This record gives sequence, C-alpha cells and structure tokens, in this order.
Amino acid sequence: MSVTLALVVLLGGSLPPSVRAGGFATTDGAYKQMGVYEEVLRKIQNFYVVQPSLPAVTDGALHGLLESLDSDSSYLTAGEYKAYKAAVATAATAGNAEQVGLHVSKRYGYATVVSVMPGSQADKQGLQDGDVIEAVDGKSTHDLPLAMIRLLLEGKAGTSVSLDVIVPGKDDPVNKKLQRGAVPVPALATQQYDGTTILYLKPVVLTKERVTEIEAQLRGMGRQGNKKVLLDLRDVSSGDELQGVRLANAFVQSGTIASLSGQKFPTETYTAEADKFVTSAPLVVLTNRGTAGAAEIVAAAILGAKRGDLVGDRTFGEGTVQHTMDMPGGAALLLTVAKYNGPDGKPIQENPVKPTVQVNLSIDQFLAEQDETAAQPSHPAVDDQLNKALDVLKAKQS
Repeated sequence: MSVTLALVVLLGGSLPPSVRAGGFATTDGAYKQMGVYEEVLRKIQNFYVVQPSLPAVTDGALHGLLESLDSDSSYLTAGEYKAYKAAVATAATAGNAEQVGLHVSKRYGYATVVSVMPGSQADKQGLQDGDVIEAVDGKSTHDLPLAMIRLLLEGKAGTSVSLDVIVPGKDDPVNKKLQRGAVPVPALATQQYDGTTILYLKPVVLTKERVTEIEAQLRGMGRQGNKKVLLDLRDVSSGDELQGVRLANAFVQSGTIASLSGQKFPTETYTAEADKFVTSAPLVVLTNRGTAGAAEIVAAAILGAKRGDLVGDRTFGEGTVQHTMDMPGGAALLLTVAKYNGPDGKPIQENPVKPTVQVNLSIDQFLAEQDETAAQPSHPAVDDQLNKALDVLKAKQS
C-alpha cells in the first residue's frame, strides 16, 4: 500500500478521481497539502532511525492537527473515544462532574488551570489560576486531548487523582493528590460598601438559578439604599453562555450583547430585550484571567455598550461550541463548529476582554495566595483590584 493510500484509508476517506488517476487535484488546496503529508510520511518510512508504526504516526499527527485549530478541538482514537463515552455515561448517571473543583483548558500545549472552585479539594491543595498541569495520573497532558484531561479529573467520590503541577521557582513539577468528592457551589456573595451605597455581587457560577438571584438583588437595590453595583466576575468560569447573555441584558437595555457564528453554523445574534433590562445604576465589573466563558460574554457586552468600567486583568479567552463527529474505525473528532463573539463581532477566544483599568495583583495578595500551609496567612491579602474598582465606582455619579 502506498503512503498516500495508507494515509487516506487511516483518515477514513476515499480517494478523489484525480488521486485515483495518479495525481492530486491541482485546484484543491486540501489535496495539495496531502501531497506534502505524503512526502513527509515517505521520508519517515524510509529514513527514520527505526521502522515506524504508520497508524501511531498518523494518530499523533491527527492529535496535533486538531489541537492546532484551538484548545477545545480534539481527535480521539478508537480507544480514547471508547473510554470517553464510558466516562461520559458514568458521569451522567452518577452526577459526578468537577470532582476536584478545577476548570482546565489547554495553553502552550499543556493543561492549564482556568479557575478553582472555592472550598474544593483543588483550592485546599493550593492550585491557582494559570497553574500548568504537566501530567494527570502519570499521563502527560501534552499528549492528551483536552476532553480526556477533563474526564480524568472526574471519577467516583472518594477516589484520588494525581497531578504534577509546574510551580514557579521549582526545578521539578510538584505532585499533588486530590480526592474526588462533592464540590458544593458557594452561595452568591453580597456585601455593602461605602455605607450602603455600593452593592457588591460575586456570582461564582453563572447558572439560571444564580442569575435569577442576581436579578432579585438588583431589583431590591432601592429598598436597601444601594445606588451603584460592583459585579465581581473574577475566577467565574463555570456556567451557561446563554445565562451570560441574560445577565448582561440586566445591565444593557439595547444593542447587540453577543453573537454565535461558524463556517456551517447558522449565525445567532443575541440582542438586548427591553423587558429583561433591570438597572441603569453605575456599574464596575472586576475581571481576571480566571474569567471565562459566560462571564466573558457579560464583560464584553458591558464594555461594548460602554455601560460601565472593567477593572482588573484580561479575561481567559474561552467560548466555543463543539460537535462530536464519529469517524470510521471507532475514532471521533470533537470539533469546534462555532465561537461566541463580543458586540464587536470578534471571537472572544482569540480576543480576551481587556479591562479599561488594568490592575495586577499586589505582592501581598500574591504571597498570601502562595501560603498554603499556615492556618492564617502570614501576609494578609490586600486586594488592589477590589480597592481600585471601589475607587472608580465611588467617582461615578449616581
């Protein structure tokens, strides 16, 4: 079997007429590239130090091909797809998602922590936004599709998962063992600042129930004496994108909130509805690199409508829709088919939301978050981002 034929068969495709006739179609860019793949595979077959396994080489190439598109797209071999479907079925039955309290994505080829659920095992073990996970249960995350990494973090309550985490200042990864278990979602955090003038809200997640709670708080502002709103979306990465649209609509009365589009995906535009608008109170939104998904839709909408200021750090850059596509031989693609866009029409994944007022963590806050062992932090945290947000909000006219 020729290299070209072997490649096409392994890809589960059929040869076009031009290839069957002995050449690649000169007008089709895809088949021109297959000519390059053919030559690369031929060189590997003929000159690599040992005779390679063509299926293994092809699997590796397909993993890399999908991950080169974006961090959410994945190629699953037949074995990986079988394990993936089994894990999904188990999770659906047992309801055991997010067993350690980590939301991860891929950056720089490895699993990266997007955010940590407060009070979870991951939180207690000191994992933080931006931590790079080199391996899960001894398996390099560089070699694993994102879908498999997320499933490896889940499992039966009481079981453990081992993570090798790259820590700044350490020569070798630090091993952390986390026990899987129930991860309760913290309640909506509310607080009063500047007397009762400022209403502070931290949702933690953006579910239907949580957005309903926020709307109730906003509608009750006048009775509480609140005149301004501080919405803290830092480390908010869990939730439904449509609930992000809904929350943004509570603050934005008209115009485009977001859109969803793809090459073969019917474009959906989410426009603010007047009957879902709740408050025109002065607004500041806190963001950081753990702000992802639905929370980014809120931040982008507020910024796009010039409805309020964003204070803190840029968001993570996540917001996609995947479809699972079965392939011949039992393999599958988890392919991104659409991306959420901000009001400016730019995909949030490629264009993380940037704050109007950039504020990095203070050294005191950084040291406090690094102190994992002491019962009380040796360096009390000074939240510069929160303090700056309060200053910006106090300067706004009610």
